[in-house]
Amino acid sequence: MRLTRTLQVTAAAALLVAATACGSSGGSSSGGLNPPDLKAQSEIGRTEGQVDLIAWAGYVEDGSNDPKADWVSGFEKQTGCQVHSKVAASSDEMVKLMKTGEYDAVSASGDASLRLIASGDAAPVNTSLVPNYKDVFSGLKNGAWNSVDGRMYGIPHGRGANLLMYNTEKVTPAPTSWSAVFDDAAKYKGHVTAYDSPIYIADAALYLKATRPGLKIKNPYALDQKQFDAAVALLKKQNASIGEYWSDYLKEISAFKSGDSVVGTTWQVIAGLAASEGAKVKAFVPKEGSTGWSDTWMVYAKAKHPNCAYKWLNWIVSPKVNAQVAEYFGEAPANAKACAETSDKNFCATYHAGDESYWKNIAFWNTPIEQCLDGRTDVTCVPYAKWVQAWTEIKG
Repeated sequence: MRLTRTLQVTAAAALLVAATACGSSGGSSSGGLNPPDLKAQSEIGRTEGQVDLIAWAGYVEDGSNDPKADWVSGFEKQTGCQVHSKVAASSDEMVKLMKTGEYDAVSASGDASLRLIASGDAAPVNTSLVPNYKDVFSGLKNGAWNSVDGRMYGIPHGRGANLLMYNTEKVTPAPTSWSAVFDDAAKYKGHVTAYDSPIYIADAALYLKATRPGLKIKNPYALDQKQFDAAVALLKKQNASIGEYWSDYLKEISAFKSGDSVVGTTWQVIAGLAASEGAKVKAFVPKEGSTGWSDTWMVYAKAKHPNCAYKWLNWIVSPKVNAQVAEYFGEAPANAKACAETSDKNFCATYHAGDESYWKNIAFWNTPIEQCLDGRTDVTCVPYAKWVQAWTEIKG
């Protein structure tokens, strides 16, 4: 199993300006987003012989990293499309690479997908050309992060939640709320950990939505200046108790095993691996809900190899392949039929793959924009470029 999703802050402030025209959370319409009127492909013609992909590490495996992880070779043999892939370390890097025009498709998370839609870099997809789309879980279709006014701009790949993990021997009583890492963080000063990304500001906003109703936060990715300032203030206060901000899952596992970290954000795959290596940990979705990610394979609007790209979209969400990717990466698969193909027959239950009630409590990542995503028109919301600046200040 290999996993290196890192959303570290980059110096790409210029490209983040694109974020001022995209983003959404909750519902299928991305309020305020008016992407170029691009047409979806009408049919799949003769394949071009290759496809160039941008992906998270672990999504496009050909056996070179792990002989047991190879779903590229079968695709190449079946379609005649040779796969060339580029691993991206952040959503910002994915956006930048897509703008070069050198790639056909990308496995975009919600904090990148709407940037690509708004800029016209991603084209709407014709889901009828992707037969396996019909078996994708309904909760992943027409999401606010991958569609605009009911038009899909990609094929869902998988999803995951950002959980609260704690050391069961050192954190007592067992926490039920994100207060363990915010208002009560001082109890574990020097041993609190948090995800190292500007998008983590949404975690603070989600907590404030529940605990400070006077702020009237409806959407953790749609924050006016007052709401944003409150979230930043909470994170600056939390900073005094942070032992380490994490982006490398191996380091987080090590920190919980050693006791350097006793409470903080995590993913299901990390919690499972930490426990299997002897760490006394539990992880769960607190009562306020959680943030999370949902990844979508998107096609470049001027793709040089669009037919091979469509073939890849259908392949990567086919039951057997989607199951392989989900287990290798550590996330819930997108295709409902993938659950019958996992080597671990409890995998989908562990990752809540088909439990839509579970996912209703997850606010999937999105890119904040000036047009408030919660429908407000009387105020301006803080765009993502400002989140990046604030994150640098928060960390000090």
